[in-house]
Amino acid sequence: MSQITPVSLEALKALPASKLSNPAAVGLAGFGLTTMMLQLHNLGLAGLGPVIWLGLIFGGLAQMIAGLQEHKMGNNFGYAAFTSYGCFWLSLAAILIGNKYDVFPSSTTDVGWFLVLWTVFSLILWVGSLRVSKAMAGCFTTLVIGFILLDLAHFGYPALTYAAGWDLMICAGLAWYMMAHVILGDLFGRDVLPVGKPIL
Repeated sequence: MSQITPVSLEALKALPASKLSNPAAVGLAGFGLTTMMLQLHNLGLAGLGPVIWLGLIFGGLAQMIAGLQEHKMGNNFGYAAFTSYGCFWLSLAAILIGNKYDVFPSSTTDVGWFLVLWTVFSLILWVGSLRVSKAMAGCFTTLVIGFILLDLAHFGYPALTYAAGWDLMICAGLAWYMMAHVILGDLFGRDVLPVGKPIL
């Protein structure tokens, strides 16, 4: 019978530390792609089907998982943002499905108040984004502007949905830029796409 050779403490210390992936790559990807898809719908370029499915799977489930992984990394901002906006997309998809099949239907005003509350939540995170990077601050600034435009669109100014669509496309693009920053920085071992120093 073979014996197990004991491993010295020095040998254990010499082992390379296990590398942890950055969950922000998936969180930003899910947020950006699903936001882009919704704006393509708001701009009249795509139907609602892909928005619902992405809202359930990529923007919703995958982003929530990324948020929970941020919790393990000790990142409260990423934890709150990805988990919460994952819930946003799941909730929005559920509202759209509910309206389609007349299950707890929501009026335009109901959706408006839903968006107003998310605007307030986003304002809180917007302040936090000023401590992260210029790219993050830009992403949250356009997000808050987009939410305000959609709030107004649901309370009597529907034409603003079009303006919100273009604004939130910029927001989604910034999310993808930060996603690329994370992925390419890891692969190349240097800051390929700078995101800028925090504003505050």
